[in-house]
Amino acid sequence: TDPGVYRYLDQYGQVIYVGKAKNLRNRLNSYFADPSALHPRTQTMLATACRVEWTVVRNELESLQLEYTWIKQYDPRFNIKYRDDKSY
Repeated sequence: TDPGVYRYLDQYGQVIYVGKAKNLRNRLNSYFADPSALHPRTQTMLATACRVEWTVVRNELESLQLEYTWIKQYDPRFNIKYRDDKSY
């Protein structure tokens, strides 16, 4: 299993969502297995996305750090805003 962080980008190259996974392959596949079972917000995100990029990391801590960094850097519109940074 490869832990990592992924970014969905729109047609303009803007990052619209950042997520992390303990198993990148399984997580990314889950988005496309049964789209009708996904939350409406997730369905909209997938319809808006044109590209997905991912980065494999060594462990869960690295994925948390990278996800946090990218959310702060890109402020993706489909990520729920964290109300306090203590969750990291």
